[in-house]
Amino acid sequence: MSEPITSAVSKPWHGILVATTLPFAEDYSVDYDAYAQHVQWLAANGCHGVSPNGSLGEYQTLDDEERARVVTTAIAAAPAGFTVMPGVAAYGALQARKWAEQAATAGAQAVMLLPPNTYRGGRDSVLDHYRTVAEVGLPIVAYNNPIDTRIDLTPDLLAELHGEGLIVAVKEFTGDVRRFYEIKELAPELDVLVGSDDVVLELGIAGAVGWVAGYPNAIPRATVELYNAAVNRDLDKALPLYRELHKLLRWDSKTEFVHAIKLSMELAGRPGGKCRPPRVPLAPELVAKISEDTRDVLAKGYR
Repeated sequence: MSEPITSAVSKPWHGILVATTLPFAEDYSVDYDAYAQHVQWLAANGCHGVSPNGSLGEYQTLDDEERARVVTTAIAAAPAGFTVMPGVAAYGALQARKWAEQAATAGAQAVMLLPPNTYRGGRDSVLDHYRTVAEVGLPIVAYNNPIDTRIDLTPDLLAELHGEGLIVAVKEFTGDVRRFYEIKELAPELDVLVGSDDVVLELGIAGAVGWVAGYPNAIPRATVELYNAAVNRDLDKALPLYRELHKLLRWDSKTEFVHAIKLSMELAGRPGGKCRPPRVPLAPELVAKISEDTRDVLAKGYR
């Protein structure tokens, strides 16, 4: 069997890149010290990098100064060889390019980019968006999340973006594991990254070379073990582990994913904390269900 995939200088988007949560103080200010410690803890527990300022990091609620400082904090905390791949999503291409420039100046190795996330543009708008941000020169991992953006980066569109040299990889979040094969048929050299935690086994054995992951925020060692078993196609190890963890991993694809992962972190002894508005506290029945699923996984020794 092949060796587990690890992050490499040439392709820093490979491996497990944790879409980090962001800790807030009681007054909703960002706790940068706690965030830096979280980045270091993820590195110490076998993850290959972090992706700050994604949806899990509640980037939409941050002002410009906070958003920039999250990136510089992650980079300052990252040990040698540990990837920082900020999300640079924005309303339009000019704003997204500004965030890519900030990431480049700060020393990030790559960026992750949604298509325009409020304007439902056509193919030309999407191509222009990625062309504009690609001018910065950092490798771009496209983020396909048609559930939120209402724009689907279909396999043929991804092939066009890759053919122009605009993207190096895609974080695939549709949940349709069949897409992997069509993407690789149309763009064999385009790297596919697992985009939602509850399909990591299916895409890992298919040939994904990375995972932009949520639940390593709470249980990094178990999820690293699962990822390595999946990409090495060690089903004797991966399948039972996946079955044990799946009740938790599937929360990553639900509306309450930020709340869920932060709550799981708290139960695992990590600083998850509150969410910023517009997210409000979860209903008691959801808290109970997420807590039950988390405690079940923790009780079996997974950390």
